[in-house]
Amino acid sequence: MTIRLGLMAAAVALTTLPAVAQELKFANFTPPFHTINASVMEKLNADLSAATNGAVTVKGYHGGELGAGPAEQYVRAVQGVADMVWGLPGYTSSQFGKTMIAELPGVIPEGKTGYDALYDAFDTFQDEFPGTVPLALWTSEPNIMIMKDKEIRTPADLQGLKIRVAGVTAAEVAEALGATPVQMPINQVYNALQTGLIDGVFTGASTLSDFKLDEVASSYTLGAPLGQIVFYAVMGQGTYDALSDEAKTALDGVIGRSLSESAETAWNATADAALQAARDSGDNTVIELTEEEAQPFADAVADVTQAYVDSVGGADALAAMQK
Repeated sequence: MTIRLGLMAAAVALTTLPAVAQELKFANFTPPFHTINASVMEKLNADLSAATNGAVTVKGYHGGELGAGPAEQYVRAVQGVADMVWGLPGYTSSQFGKTMIAELPGVIPEGKTGYDALYDAFDTFQDEFPGTVPLALWTSEPNIMIMKDKEIRTPADLQGLKIRVAGVTAAEVAEALGATPVQMPINQVYNALQTGLIDGVFTGASTLSDFKLDEVASSYTLGAPLGQIVFYAVMGQGTYDALSDEAKTALDGVIGRSLSESAETAWNATADAALQAARDSGDNTVIELTEEEAQPFADAVADVTQAYVDSVGGADALAAMQK
């Protein structure tokens, strides 16, 4: 009798256990300490695992383990090398012409989040995401000037300097300010800045800690209207289609604006902490432009945003982002 009861209890226990978990591979070209890990990958794993009773989980593969090269992230999802990826539209700018409108100075209204601007306009540029299901869309903190051995207080200080940019939108801003844009992935910036291949970079302050740029930079200029950077996280359409109906429903419930909010909030928090560390270090120059000092920069880039929007036929996207 005792043995029978024991066998019955074991059978009941087995029926209540979830099936072998389906593990989704999330490709990350950065180290595991990067902000993306906790704010997107770990959150997505926790939320999706909870929603499916452990039937579907997400595992991050860091440092380019599923393939080197940040610019190839999107293709990895389409081809199924990874189930999920994250990346920057700027690395393949020609694909994301309208999406990248959100990167330009003055596009996102004061008080509106980047992810809300992007999702409000998503219907106008969803065709720029073929073969994937977007998981999250968000923007970085405002771009600043991160320089080595240069201090930037006026546009004249940028004349002829080599400035790394992520994509075409930032390149147009840099050119309007008289700099020479150099496009390269962020994971190459440390060496380029250290060796003098570039003089500085227009990007968010989160890179000071996420990519250790604080170790090679010496000057930071804040307050110029330089826009911000757009990011995406996507799942390959083939991976999504292969999910069970229950898993699709669970996934749909944890992606979108809520996951994007987690990412954008984390990016801003990382930036704030990195800037404070730069101020506290005592060996950096932090230049915070007044409104009057920032105006010449604003004047120099005044025509950039509308010219870019016109070039990509993005009037509807711009209007939706700014509503």
